[in-house]
Amino acid sequence: MASGADQQTARERASQVSADLNAAALIDRALLAAYRRQQELSWVEQLVEDIEAALEETGGPGRPERVPAICFLDLVGYTRLTEERGDQVAAELAEALAILVDRSSREQGGIPVKWLGDGMMVHFHDPAGAVLAALRMVEQLPEAGLPPAHVGVAAGPVVVQGGDYFGRTVNLAARIAASAGPGQVLVSASVAESAPPQGVRFVEQGELPLKGFAHPVRLLEACRRNG
Repeated sequence: MASGADQQTARERASQVSADLNAAALIDRALLAAYRRQQELSWVEQLVEDIEAALEETGGPGRPERVPAICFLDLVGYTRLTEERGDQVAAELAEALAILVDRSSREQGGIPVKWLGDGMMVHFHDPAGAVLAALRMVEQLPEAGLPPAHVGVAAGPVVVQGGDYFGRTVNLAARIAASAGPGQVLVSASVAESAPPQGVRFVEQGELPLKGFAHPVRLLEACRRNG
């Protein structure tokens, strides 16, 4: 298609190439490889969570002073918008979100890890950068013609494998994001207790029950400091 062929011609050429390369066998091998890789990542994730839970229950080694942060952002009403306005609009929104998130996060030392269609996961070297980027992103969404988002940020140790991040910190950030309202940035206590970024204040939200966590978790809302 890049060379000027129309879609029908591209399909015919793809079909011919598939037949020539014995596509069925290659597809089977590719699917099996993808399955094995996903299985490996799932096992690692479960092992990490089990070990962290055991350490926490037995009062194991304390957490390091300097820890990274994980940020989850999800657009509000993305599924409904897709149904109402079609897949093309959804794809355009996803592209606009990817550009906005990539720019805002990298400005604060963040690296996008996962694109979830209607949201994303970003790893930051420090909690302050995660908070500043999160606030910037929720502020820029309306300007980009995107729906509002709910955002969660958690700080703590993470395990890296295959370009992905695992552990309770990742799960906590996802659960916090699910608890946030439209345009709201909620953070864990560890984020608020780290060196607070200039011009930001934290408002107590109390201890809330989160799915997958045995005890309620103290949450705070990150807000711009007036003046």
